[in-house]
Amino acid sequence: MLFDLLRGNLDFTTAIIQVLAILVIVFLVLPFHEWAHAFTASKLGDTSVKYRGRLTLNPMAHIDPIGSLALLLFGFGWAKPVPIDSRNFKKPKTGMAIVALMGPAANIVAAIVGGLIFHAIAAFSTGFFPMVQNGNLYSLNVFGYYLYIFLRFYITVNCSLAVFNLLPIPPLDGSKILFAFLPDRIVVKFYQYQQVISIILIALIFSRILSVPLSWLTGQVLGFVDWLTALPFSFVG
Repeated sequence: MLFDLLRGNLDFTTAIIQVLAILVIVFLVLPFHEWAHAFTASKLGDTSVKYRGRLTLNPMAHIDPIGSLALLLFGFGWAKPVPIDSRNFKKPKTGMAIVALMGPAANIVAAIVGGLIFHAIAAFSTGFFPMVQNGNLYSLNVFGYYLYIFLRFYITVNCSLAVFNLLPIPPLDGSKILFAFLPDRIVVKFYQYQQVISIILIALIFSRILSVPLSWLTGQVLGFVDWLTALPFSFVG
């Protein structure tokens, strides 16, 4: 994101607003994502997450400085993974899949909350958000326009993080969901080569090979969130 500013793709004000949105995600949403993993694991029988200090929404327990910086610079990032002992689950592979799913689900919940705030303000504050007419953008209220940028970026990043984390590639959450359907011998192979696979994943990201499919998937999730959060306000006005 900051690279977009340096390349001239963002104006300074928009960049500052996006940085603020990223900070909200780093200090509120990423901890919520990891807490969702820990909370689900504890409910399924792994109480070790509590003793590791991860069953909390305190950002300091979850923030990874490098992951936070990556989110700020590149638009994707991570928090400290919650160590899960699947041996404490009655069905280890199924339990891990459920725990893994709850992380991206937390991002979708965060996006829905942002969407509800967005549509509530749009519905009840006439002239607060910008208006498009004949392809031209008219700012009806300066603060409303900046809030519009903040909320749209916040919602989009959360949808993007949900999609990214659901990729079936170690160490992402999607891999643990995939493992529930694979034989143990194949899962062991994945873990043996996890570091290599992680390097390949990073290479794919920076080569932008994944950009098109990820952007398309994010757009589909974003469209669903927009549709869902607009429903309660569709009869207003």
